[in-house]
Amino acid sequence: MEKENNTVGTDFVLLGLFNHTRAHQVLFALVIMTSITSLMGNAAIILLIHRDPHLHTPMYFLLSQLSLMDLILVFTTNPKMAGDFWYGRNSISLVGCAIQIFIFVTLVGGECFLLAAMAYDRFVAICYPLRYPVLMSPKLCLLLVVVSWLLGATDGLVQAGVTMSYRFCRSREVNHFFCEAPALVRLACDDTTVFESVMYVCCVLMLLIPFCVIMGSYGFILGTILRMRSVEAKKKTFTTCSSHLSVVGLFYGTTIYIYMRPSSYDSTDYDKVVSAFYTILTPVLNPLIYSLKNREVLGALKRGLIDCRFRN
Repeated sequence: MEKENNTVGTDFVLLGLFNHTRAHQVLFALVIMTSITSLMGNAAIILLIHRDPHLHTPMYFLLSQLSLMDLILVFTTNPKMAGDFWYGRNSISLVGCAIQIFIFVTLVGGECFLLAAMAYDRFVAICYPLRYPVLMSPKLCLLLVVVSWLLGATDGLVQAGVTMSYRFCRSREVNHFFCEAPALVRLACDDTTVFESVMYVCCVLMLLIPFCVIMGSYGFILGTILRMRSVEAKKKTFTTCSSHLSVVGLFYGTTIYIYMRPSSYDSTDYDKVVSAFYTILTPVLNPLIYSLKNREVLGALKRGLIDCRFRN
């Protein structure tokens, strides 16, 4: 009993997403299937882009990094949630919680800038096609990816550091299925004004600035599309951009809801549902959106399947 009390006193207890009812067990099975599909889909996208020379372009290099971020995101949250539900062990240490916050925020922040880089890539390809090799050189593409990861890691380090600096003298039960900074701060017994200020600054830098870049890029793209005379060219250009816009809508809609709404609108139940959307559903939707709407990716997949058949 003494050991149990020490564990409760030093660790957090994640209440999870599901209860052990029949309906929730079915939902849990669906989540596991979705997670496996997400892992397989994103891994397939990365492998296809790496192996097929036709996809060795800046656009697909950025897409491979997006799939890599989604792959890591699934590993960061879903295995812990599944293990907690299966074995009934819902505790997580302070260090484990800090690491989970850091990795999660790193991926979310990095994905913000990566989506902005992908929008810039489409802007250059559509508005300045003749200058595309210069304006979107391999060095610049690599730089954009590295900066996205570094800025995301900086945001993760700041949020994890500020969150874990508080004293948690209230209940250690976190009404969530993983350690998310806003959910933990609700348990702090200190004044959380600093966290709220840091959060808004980070959100402006990591969410709004990339979002403005994305909207500005697609504003110029829309102007270029309207000036095109060929209906076929308009259709092809719109199809190319629609996949990226779909991902942007899914990602920004959920993250802005969690991190930028007023504190008076806090609702832990809604937070868990929204968080589940962009940690479970979004990673599986991204490869589906890009593969089903992209002829080049489908072509690479067919070539890969044909190669495997001949080798066997």
